[in-house]
Amino acid sequence: MSAVTTQSRDAVPDPFDTYGYRGTVACAAAGITYRQLDYWARTGLVGPSLTPTAGSGAGRLYNFRDIIILKIVKRLLDTGVSLHNIRAAVAHVSARSSAELAGITLMSDGATVYECTSSEEVVELVHAGQGVFGISVGAVWREIEEVLSRLPGEPAAADGSAAPAAAPLGTGAVDELALRRRSRAV
Repeated sequence: MSAVTTQSRDAVPDPFDTYGYRGTVACAAAGITYRQLDYWARTGLVGPSLTPTAGSGAGRLYNFRDIIILKIVKRLLDTGVSLHNIRAAVAHVSARSSAELAGITLMSDGATVYECTSSEEVVELVHAGQGVFGISVGAVWREIEEVLSRLPGEPAAADGSAAPAAAPLGTGAVDELALRRRSRAV
């Protein structure tokens, strides 16, 4: 267990960068308002990884990881964690590979955010009086995956922009998360 620190992201491309979600979909999945999304993007707290744009606008395309981070920020804000600590947690979570995210639990006493990678570390923090609340990133992952399986997304082009011919809402288009969910149900 350690206080959150920034580490460099792996050079391996993230598999979730091949599919993107517009701002309104990201808001619905993360449980935030569009105003929050816009403000966080403009201030550099959490921005769209696939199509970063300057200022407000519909040109933003968020990937799965971005939406997980949006949800984590919302939960940290709801529990009263300071913006300074939220920024540190965002930098830390952003530096992790997708494979590492599912095994992380973020714990906080309101003043410091800690990363725990095992249940023993969580128990140790709670017993020491440092852990008041925790956010299981794996649980957030599963929650976002479930929500996005019912919302429209679009393939991202190789340059990170939205691919042309993205199916409009209501046409029965199925995104990659929905396909993975269906394959697990079989």
